[in-house]
Amino acid sequence: MNIRLGDRSRANTLPVYSNSAVEEKRRRLGRPPPLITVLHVPVPSLSRKLRIPIVSPLWLRHYCSVPRTRRSPWLCLLLIALFVFVFVLLPSPSGGSRRRWNLEETQSQLKQVLPKASTTLVFKRDDLNRIWQWEIQSGHFPSGRALPKPLNFLTTPINPAYPPNFKKADWAKPDHLRSPVITNTKGIGSNRTYLDVRAQPPDTAWPPRPIPGSVADLDVIMQHCDFSENKYVRDCLEVLRVGAGMDNQARLRRGKMDSWKYIYLEDGDVNWHLNVTEPPHRGEGAVISSSRSPSAELGKKWGVEWEPTPSLRTPPRYRPANTLPSACDPENPRIFHMFWAGDFTDKPYIALVSFLFTQNLGLHLPPDQRPTTFCPPQLWMWINPGPASSVPNEHARRDMFEKLRTNAWSAPFLHPRFKDAIQFKLWNTTEQLDALPELRDDWRARRDGLFNSGGYVYKAPLEEQQEPLSAAASETDAAGPGPTAKDTKERTRVLKDEEKDNLSTILSDMVRFVLCHRYGGIYMDTDNVFLRDWEELWNWGGAFAYRWSRMKRYNTAVLKLGRQSALGAFLLRTAVKNGFDFHPMTVSEYTQDAYLEELLLRLPDALFDPAWLAVENYQTDRPQQPYFQSFGDFFSTPQKDNAAPGALGFDGFFKGAYSYHYHGSDYWSWPLDPARDWPDLGPRFAAFENGARASALAAKRIEEGRDDDVADDRRDLDWGTVLKRTFEAYIRGERPNMYGEWLKW
Repeated sequence: MNIRLGDRSRANTLPVYSNSAVEEKRRRLGRPPPLITVLHVPVPSLSRKLRIPIVSPLWLRHYCSVPRTRRSPWLCLLLIALFVFVFVLLPSPSGGSRRRWNLEETQSQLKQVLPKASTTLVFKRDDLNRIWQWEIQSGHFPSGRALPKPLNFLTTPINPAYPPNFKKADWAKPDHLRSPVITNTKGIGSNRTYLDVRAQPPDTAWPPRPIPGSVADLDVIMQHCDFSENKYVRDCLEVLRVGAGMDNQARLRRGKMDSWKYIYLEDGDVNWHLNVTEPPHRGEGAVISSSRSPSAELGKKWGVEWEPTPSLRTPPRYRPANTLPSACDPENPRIFHMFWAGDFTDKPYIALVSFLFTQNLGLHLPPDQRPTTFCPPQLWMWINPGPASSVPNEHARRDMFEKLRTNAWSAPFLHPRFKDAIQFKLWNTTEQLDALPELRDDWRARRDGLFNSGGYVYKAPLEEQQEPLSAAASETDAAGPGPTAKDTKERTRVLKDEEKDNLSTILSDMVRFVLCHRYGGIYMDTDNVFLRDWEELWNWGGAFAYRWSRMKRYNTAVLKLGRQSALGAFLLRTAVKNGFDFHPMTVSEYTQDAYLEELLLRLPDALFDPAWLAVENYQTDRPQQPYFQSFGDFFSTPQKDNAAPGALGFDGFFKGAYSYHYHGSDYWSWPLDPARDWPDLGPRFAAFENGARASALAAKRIEEGRDDDVADDRRDLDWGTVLKRTFEAYIRGERPNMYGEWLKW
């Protein structure tokens, strides 16, 4: 782990002092911080970052805390106001929204100077306690992590998703040894058997599929991967691939590796006979909660009323996978959600083909044979037919499918073989928000301020927001006359391209929480590529997102959230009271202020975004494989490294990670495969591809109809090209998927 203020090269987080104890004391107590520090600003078009000298927030805090300036508080206030104006309130030169990295960098520096002046909290302590209780009882906390002390648990929550933990539990200690408040749950779940996963002969050429019902212990993964504990992405990926048996034919002897086992099976049913609520703690300090208001010491957001006690449904009864009557649990549907606006391109295309290549969809079985021993997931691709605030006409669904059928990048996924795996859905803002009781009574009152990101509001007049479609128009292939000119006319004000992109991005910030809360499942941004089966993550009952690089904030590019859960209700209602702001940085404030961070686990970005730390110049002393210094390296691999993609192939690309997020907002126009910029899926889909192929060849002045020649291709292939061609070879039937299974048509 590296740290940066002015120095990016130091790999140790501890300060280095001379041998003089006097010098150390001067540094710690007497010497003021430097006046100037360096702000590292990423520039999309450059691989290096700009170094901008600024007044150090630490110096400002020191200056305003020494005794002499306490006699002149107005000078300190003036300096602080100037700092806030320059770095927060001053508009960007382009007039557009501030980039997320800039907003967060500014906020993190201000927090070192200014005390927390406000909070996002709108729920009382007792209600937060109820949310915790609901999630634990539902099996959404299969963890031994501690409960938050500020919520004052006086009775021990019963945890059916965690095995009996008599030796560790606070509730099992004598009364005089117990803490004033409860900090542990009482596990009554089934025992766990941690697996040594290996490919077995004769199938040793490919890694084994995860065992149906197996679960990833995210507590163990955090031990090996948490950036806050100085864990390296490179080491984390090794643990992930070894623990999953993905090192087939390549496992080297390393001694006893039990601590690397993170995949387990639950043995038997929950120990319901242990479901006995412990009496409240009556020792010294037990009156800490009962003698005062439920909302004491929890600061409420200024200017709003407390939320009423949330109306939560009855917690679902937790059942281990081996006790379910079928492979699929209706309480936890396996749905991947993605969201796309505009024309279908090679970016959502590679997300879908990687899904087919990695997930256990039953495509290796005959088409008429439905799987019974495992639960295949689905991917729902939500299509927003126009700008975020446009109105879909009554034929919008039919128009959407017509565009999908005539687009070479999307047409293959409408093939009947994929109908159970991939489904296209029409997004309608009005219908979706009205379907959730947490939002339906409030969103219209926002009028033109519905699109909020980190406090920056994009105006979208009410008459431009979407109206619900009729039941007849909801059919996939509704019969009837074609749309009239009046139907197809978009009632939307003229927006610049940058505004349209920003509106779609802000809308997607809200979409992920709405979809996961309404339907359940996992949301993924479309600029993600699947790299392995997610079976073990599906069976882990809790909610998660992942870490925003070095910062203890969420990135919701991957978000798992339970259907109609208490946590989901909290997030939606808190966002309503905070201006409908679903920006991931703001969501981090919601859970932090409410002591719910452990319920929305912040997983290490090594699992889903393994290049991020290196791109931001962290862990460069021991980088992962491949070593990206820019997210653009995925599309255009530097010449000194571009022998690796062709030589190593798919197995050499962040092996062990569940997915790869390439942060596509700056690269939507960059082709994944410049030499073959069309979907290359073989004769079965030739009718869709001929037009795209002809256009691409014409642009290169290559005669159409002649055989492909190796001279037409790039000599060195980039990583994006290698992954695209690997996935396509599976669809063409030229190779099996990553688990050695051949696609059967």
